[in-house]
Formats: sequence, structure tokens, C-alpha cells
Amino acid sequence: MILIHVTTIPETFNFFRGQIKYLKEQGYEVHGVSSSGDLLIKTGLRESIPIHAINMNRAIDPLKDLLALAKLYRLFKLIKPDIVHAHTPKGGLLGVMAARLARVPVVVYGMRGLRFETAQGWHRKLLSSAEGLSCGLAHRVICNSFSNRERAISLGLCRPGKIRVLAHGSSNGVDAAERFNPARLPLADKRRVREDLQIPADTLVLGYVGRIVRDKGIVELERAWQLLKDQFANLVLLLVGPAESHDPVPPHVLDSLKKDPRVHWAGCVTDTAPYYAAMDLLVLPTYREGFPNTALEAAAMELPVVATRVDGCVDAVLDGVTGILIPPYDSCALAEAISHLLREPKKRRQMGLAGRERVRRNFRPELIWQALYENYLDLLNTKRQITHFLNKTSL
Repeated sequence: MILIHVTTIPETFNFFRGQIKYLKEQGYEVHGVSSSGDLLIKTGLRESIPIHAINMNRAIDPLKDLLALAKLYRLFKLIKPDIVHAHTPKGGLLGVMAARLARVPVVVYGMRGLRFETAQGWHRKLLSSAEGLSCGLAHRVICNSFSNRERAISLGLCRPGKIRVLAHGSSNGVDAAERFNPARLPLADKRRVREDLQIPADTLVLGYVGRIVRDKGIVELERAWQLLKDQFANLVLLLVGPAESHDPVPPHVLDSLKKDPRVHWAGCVTDTAPYYAAMDLLVLPTYREGFPNTALEAAAMELPVVATRVDGCVDAVLDGVTGILIPPYDSCALAEAISHLLREPKKRRQMGLAGRERVRRNFRPELIWQALYENYLDLLNTKRQITHFLNKTSL
């Protein structure tokens, strides 16, 4: 069986760590398609799979999008895959369209959140229409959270019988046994981050991991930080992730954070486990999510999480058990929740332990891989039955 994954950018393949190897062990020949660059080449080498560079812009560009669609169609006709699994809004739409045009037997769309939820006007309508088209053309939609599944159904984007969530949700689960296991992290690695950033051992660290963009609630985080730093003299803010030009944070907000000596910037890092180990709690004041992996990773590292009560986050954080959920866009509620946990070390510990146990029980990567494999088998068997029936009736 030949399976082709299509993504807009190569970074998305980081969500498939371990999954591709598992599917190869089940007998699949896996290919990767994404925009060109060194990262795509590294992905092919890391996963030991053939890769195909087809540039797909995140922004709307009719001519370039048509060119990418034509290239995808030619590639599918050449390779003749049994399954095309297309992810992310642009890669998903173009991949699904090209696969249907090329008569690929099984076409799957991977829904990883509803990007249009924070868009406005004609842009929102266009993104919503594209999402609906991807869902309509796919034979099955794999959604990474139950809350986003319900939202997609309620908005009329997809029929209930077509859209599935793998196991308990998330894109690929979290490796709490090895990668995100505080007990297995060397003591030197735990100390290194604080030492590199010159953070004293007795300092409280409020952490954020993710893209530094407006949609992640960085404006509200900066406002909450102004309230918190006056309350806690021994508190610092640690930001881990790249500042992106797409959906930029307002310049005055970035300037405020960058000029503050108690705000530490780690930038983009490949191994986030030591950074979680350096934190006392994680904050995620996002406006929208598919399923936030950082919340699960932090929980696996025994950290409580303060997040917004939005789709995706409500699946990742159990309010009052593994963290606290607050309304989006509310910097005062964000500061209050963080302050409460900073003053309650025992509660932080209890939530951290409860979060890790939940990740170990419900979000093991193997659960996701097995569920995905079973979905592929189901779709292939259904396709064979339909083909057999049509051949039989035509005789």
C-alpha cells in the first residue's frame, strides 16, 4: 500500500514522529509532499521516506495555487497511491482536490483546527468555504479533538458520520515514557536551561511554548505579565518559540516584552523537554486551537497548565484537575489564575501529577497510530467492497 502525506510546510511532519515508522512496519510505503527547503530534505532522511517538493503558499495566490494543484495531480498519477492524507488548510485543500481528480482510491483530510475562527469578513468566508470543500471532497476527515469535531459539525462543514477523532484526540499523542518524562531527564539538562538564561534556582518561572503570534494570546499574556511581576518579585517569564511575521504581535507588545529584563527569550528550540523542566507552570492564552500539543507535553512533564476555554484546549486541560481554564481575551482572569497557582505550590504539584497520569493513560502515541491504521483499513475495505459491487452489477 502506498500512502502519501501532503502538508503545506515541512514543519508539520514533526507531528508524525514515530507514526510514519509504525505505518511502514505495517507494510505501507510512505511518501511526503511539502514545500521545498532543507527541512523537507531532513524530514526525508529522518523518516527514511521519499520526499517530493511542491511549493504551497499559506497565503491565497490563485496562480501559484493552480500550479501546485497541477503538480500534485501529476505526482499522484505517476505514483498511483492507495491513500492520500492531506493536512493543514492549504495543503489539505490542494491535496484533497488533486487526489480526487487523480482518482486516488482513499482520500483523507486531516483537520487540525479551524483557522477561520479568528478571521474576519471576506477572509473568514473564504477560509470557511475552503474548509467545507476539503471536508466535502475527502472520503474521511480525521479531526484531532472532539471539541473541534463538534464545532465542524455544528457549522455544517462536515457530516457527523464522516469525521472521526483518533483515540482520545491529539495529532500524534505524547511520548511520556521517554521524551517527556521528568524522571528520565538528566539533572544536568534540568539545570542547563536556568543556568544558560541566568535564572536562579529559587526563582519562579512562568513558561510559554509556541509560536509568538497574536492568535496565541500574546497580547493578553503581556498585559497579565505587567500585573504579575509587581506581585511576585521572584517571578520571570520564559518564552519558547519563534516570533512569526504571519499574524504578528503588535510592535509595542513585542517591544515591551523584549525590553523587560525579567522576560527570557529562548527562541525556536528542537528539544523542549529541558525548558518544561525549568518551568513552574505553563500558560497558553490562545484564541483558537486544534489540539494544543504543548499542553500535553507540559502535563507529561508534571506541569499545571493555565489555558483559555476554547476548542482544543478544553480537550487538553481538565479544568481544576490538570490546570485552570479561563475565558479567552481576558488578561485579568489570566493573571488571577496564574497568581492563584503561584501561591499554591501543593496544588501545582497535584495538578502536575494528575496531568502526567492522564497523558500516560489516554495520550500514548501508540493509541493514535493504531487508531489511524484501523481507519485506513476501514476505508480501504469499504473502497474494495464498493468496487466489487460495481463490477458485479456491471456484468
